[in-house]
Amino acid sequence: MPSSRSAAVSEKLFARAQAVLPGGVSSPVRAFKHVGGAPVFVSKGSGARIVDEDQHEYLDFCLGWGPLILGHAHPQVVDAVCKAARDGLTFGTCHRHEAQLAERVLEAFPAHQMVRFVVSGTEAVMTAVRLARAATRRPLLLKFSGCYHGHVDALMVKAGSGVVTQGLAESEGVTPTVAHDTVVIELGDPAALEAAFKTYGTQIAAVILEPLPANNGLLQQKVEWLRSLREITQKHGALLIFDEVITGFRFGFHGYGKVVEITPDLTTLGKVVGGGLPVGAVVGSKALLEKLAPMGGVYQAGTMAGNPVALAAGLATLEILRTGAPYQALEKLGQAFDAAVAKLPKGPRWRRVGSLVWPYFDPAGEIPTTAEAISKTAIEKFRAPYRGWLEQGVYFPPSAYEVGFFSAAHQPKDVERLAEVLAGG
Repeated sequence: MPSSRSAAVSEKLFARAQAVLPGGVSSPVRAFKHVGGAPVFVSKGSGARIVDEDQHEYLDFCLGWGPLILGHAHPQVVDAVCKAARDGLTFGTCHRHEAQLAERVLEAFPAHQMVRFVVSGTEAVMTAVRLARAATRRPLLLKFSGCYHGHVDALMVKAGSGVVTQGLAESEGVTPTVAHDTVVIELGDPAALEAAFKTYGTQIAAVILEPLPANNGLLQQKVEWLRSLREITQKHGALLIFDEVITGFRFGFHGYGKVVEITPDLTTLGKVVGGGLPVGAVVGSKALLEKLAPMGGVYQAGTMAGNPVALAAGLATLEILRTGAPYQALEKLGQAFDAAVAKLPKGPRWRRVGSLVWPYFDPAGEIPTTAEAISKTAIEKFRAPYRGWLEQGVYFPPSAYEVGFFSAAHQPKDVERLAEVLAGG
């Protein structure tokens, strides 16, 4: 729909950024290539709302792509960050926040005993993969088509999310040798899983997946199939890695592994664990984590790993989450959203799991559970109305492949508004 509001400042800022940043952005999906036009340039956020540089306000359902489960600029988190920053932005030494946050993480993941903090979810996955190969002395990884685990070379093979948005099947710059060490099969296919292990079982170091795939649609899998992954990896001596960068702490003070009653060998975390600042983590058994330097021979290091300001944000966030109150609020939002959707006469179909929501705009067939089943119709029907949603004050992730997020700062009327606007109201 034609714009009735000026976006002059955002457009000017985007033109300036394009001169000095590839595509004008620091991460591809922000460029709005999927939906067209200049991206929204945000100037500030508070609670469930953001304000752009042209002074337009939006209900925000992107929430930093997931970290802001408490909403923007939560006072307790901001206070913790300010206090930590006043004491020093970084030290490159040991400090108390590392053990404090690790203890909180392990409280939520009691089957594990140790944590290694890194700076991002991508780095957490990279570390977990290296650790798995070292622990098993095997070269191969098994992943699932369309699943995105950060821009790790070995996993940029049939990846989803921003890669799909950019129209790339795999990234240039990944050598055939590296790609050769990754086995890719389709999600939810028991026969393909059995065949992969029959062929490569003695060489597979680890199977990696999001237990609730949420980087390329919300592709909820059957619990029985997820449990078969645990069984087959144990049978063949491979590790099971749950990538919970999105799902960790999303459905309670725990991971999605608890929801499906499966304990992986390693869990990777990001987003919520940092409370809005750059924190990632690898969580696992003492036997595995002590293979990392300086205890073992698996090298991983980072100047900004365990940054005191970032960890203070994560610690403040987890202290609030462990009370359980935010999850009660999120459950009420889910119920309000479902009730609003049930009243709509038209619009997309939806898949909602907890506080994650994915609109699917193809009325034919089932809502997909594999990347291959996502239709071109659904993608095109998402693109066309996107600018209209912005006009109506709703900011949703600018890609049909991405999920939206609820936060504890949203109110029932906010999620009801989301349903109404995305349905064409």
